[in-house]
Amino acid sequence: MLYSTRETRQVQRRYPIGAELIGPDQAHFRVWAPKAQRVDLVLEGSAAKTPGQTFQGLEAEENGYFSGAAKAGAGDRYRFRVNNNFYPDPASRFQPDGPHGLSCIVDPARFQWSDSQWPGPAAAGLKGQVIYEMHIGTFTKEGTWRAASQQLEELARIGITVIEMMPVADFPGRFGWGYDGVDLFAPSHLYGTPDDLRAFVDRAHSLGLGVILDVVYNHFGPDGNYLGAFSDDYLTRGNENEWGDSINFDDRNSGPVREFFVTNGCYWVEEFHFDGFRFDALHAIRDRSSEYIIGEVARAARKAAGERSIILIAENDRQEARMVRPRSEGGDDLDGMWNDDFHHSAVVALTGRNQAYFCDYRGTPQEFISAAKYGFLYQGQALSWRKALRGSSTFGISPEAFVCFIENHDQIANTGQGERVRLQTSPARYRAMTALLLLGPWTPLLFQGEEFGASSPFMFFADIGDASVRDAIRKGRAEWLAPFLSLTEEEALTTVPAPDDPEVFARCKLDFSEREKNRQLYDLHIDLLKLRRQDPRFRQHIPGGIDGAVLGTTSFVLRYFSKADDDCLLLVNFGERQMLHPASEPLLAPPLGYTWETLWTSESSRYGGAGSPITATPAQWILPGEATVALRPAK
Repeated sequence: MLYSTRETRQVQRRYPIGAELIGPDQAHFRVWAPKAQRVDLVLEGSAAKTPGQTFQGLEAEENGYFSGAAKAGAGDRYRFRVNNNFYPDPASRFQPDGPHGLSCIVDPARFQWSDSQWPGPAAAGLKGQVIYEMHIGTFTKEGTWRAASQQLEELARIGITVIEMMPVADFPGRFGWGYDGVDLFAPSHLYGTPDDLRAFVDRAHSLGLGVILDVVYNHFGPDGNYLGAFSDDYLTRGNENEWGDSINFDDRNSGPVREFFVTNGCYWVEEFHFDGFRFDALHAIRDRSSEYIIGEVARAARKAAGERSIILIAENDRQEARMVRPRSEGGDDLDGMWNDDFHHSAVVALTGRNQAYFCDYRGTPQEFISAAKYGFLYQGQALSWRKALRGSSTFGISPEAFVCFIENHDQIANTGQGERVRLQTSPARYRAMTALLLLGPWTPLLFQGEEFGASSPFMFFADIGDASVRDAIRKGRAEWLAPFLSLTEEEALTTVPAPDDPEVFARCKLDFSEREKNRQLYDLHIDLLKLRRQDPRFRQHIPGGIDGAVLGTTSFVLRYFSKADDDCLLLVNFGERQMLHPASEPLLAPPLGYTWETLWTSESSRYGGAGSPITATPAQWILPGEATVALRPAK
């Protein structure tokens, strides 16, 4: 793409903003700064012609852009002087010393990729995928991309297909979740260099693993965000979401803001070979444009990927199903959406909790049957927690479009102490729920360490230097958690661990020795992932190919229909041992000329179960307590 600095001079750039190398020891800089009367490029250190600083004025373009070329190379540091104040580049590709430091010129061509034959995760979107959510800072003791890449082979071996990396856009402090990123083009310096991130993705691809990035396009972090020095139009005042002012996608001067985010999506796909995105909290985005910004980013990202397939997933608390419908039907062309409904039902069934948003769920068999058949449970009904209607119709949407989980970063942390779900219920019931998650028709997601029963918590942590911001975050966190913990806000403030405590962050790091310590639970996950991968009835479902029926107050059956008259059953019982007599449910009837035999059971002694088999005869059925059993037809 060509961007002109003068009518008589043109410069070849890849992206419209940021610093890019255009020749040997020659870089071009372009920034949107309509608030500035003058913008100077300030080269520092080795990039300066003399020790210290070198100043060079950038040329003003139309629409508030400033640009210019200078003698500089990869690794050189720089910043901008705007109205006599110094700031890092809003589109910096790397901040070696964090968001408050100097920007660094990066040469993306230096990295030698080995994934030229990588086709992407799958041509069929989410069908057959198993997602693994990962926070780089706590996934390993070292908390780096290099250390994390050493664990990828094991994740691929057990059956994970896609890594979902929590946000990596640079943020201030020594640790954090990443959702308060301020340098959206700069991979966090805390985890390594940009090439370390490229090496992580390259290694994943060599093992057949896709990698999608969690991106935050609904707000900027409160500390280290210098965009306001360049323009007052990045944010829309008076239209706050729960994290601050909304991003200006549809108001005055929104064109360059939209360009910033569309470019960002293309950048991660092209320069880091990411296989798509998980878009954070889209319910917090305000955009009345004719083309929704996330749809625009999605289509641009697919184009940037070329022949390589990518996966695009939304988190949307309002459950607006249009996001996964094609644009021709008024949708946004995404592949999937997180399904909090399934999680909330699962937690209620496992623990009996009914605080906060769990009050709108019962954890009943019918809720799980409906989730299997229709995805979202709320499709326009009233939600008492929000005192509003939630959701829209999902009819016609394939089941794999709904990403289901019993753990993720938010939900574990919402216990206050970051306690894992398995520690809040019985081992048998947890095994039964895990089997439902991994054999259901949806796309399952595991949170780091869940597969081997990690005992490490996952709490909210954020190292914020500014005292006022730190206090506001602690107060806001206590206010949010109080209903979940049945505490007052004051009690929650003193009970919930301080997010800025380094020990809180350290406690969240995984201990991989637990793979052997918790071998039975690890084997449970490995065997279930293998069964899902190898049995087409669980891996890929025909349209309308699943039905279910309630068998008791805590039990139900899902039937997976097969074109080859090779159906299978998934019997789930979260309660006590149950006898079905008479067994009058037609979904329990085997194909003509067959009987049912056990294919797999969560009560196997291999997983620490009692080994009690299911008894299925024409006269009666006996369902073991707190168990999930898969049955197949046999002659």
